[in-house]
Amino acid sequence: MKTLFRSLLYLCLIVWLGAELFFPVVAAFSFGTLSPDTHTAGTIVGGLLHILHNVGLVTGIVAIALLALTPAWRIYKAREALTAIALLAFMLLLTAFSQFIVTPAMERNRIAAGGDIRRAGPGNPYAHDFDRLHVRSEHIEEAIVLCGLLVVVVIAHAETTRV
Repeated sequence: MKTLFRSLLYLCLIVWLGAELFFPVVAAFSFGTLSPDTHTAGTIVGGLLHILHNVGLVTGIVAIALLALTPAWRIYKAREALTAIALLAFMLLLTAFSQFIVTPAMERNRIAAGGDIRRAGPGNPYAHDFDRLHVRSEHIEEAIVLCGLLVVVVIAHAETTRV
């Protein structure tokens, strides 16, 4: 049972963190391939970001549930499990904020700017706010990756100090 718990936990971390690390590659490839048509590239990347967030929300909840059970099953000490849970909860909070607050605000700005944010021009307030939110979105994803890497370190440490 312990092996199953750990395997499911690792799978959750691999899927979420792997998707987070691969997402910038896909985004860069999309914009590079469709360079004259940034609107289409942005639409593709936005759809993929929605999928990434849903994957993160599901795998994060499952990982927290698994970690919450590990002290009772004597897989990890409570301290390591709580540290990893706190980091995962913060990652979930950031993911939800990006999915339900930042991304919809960016979409509202895109529509208000006429549908294609790059055609709106640099003086357009909606384009300016879109760019500000885009930078915030990038920082959120970077923070999620950093926290995910910290979770991996905490779990690796927990493996060496198991009950």
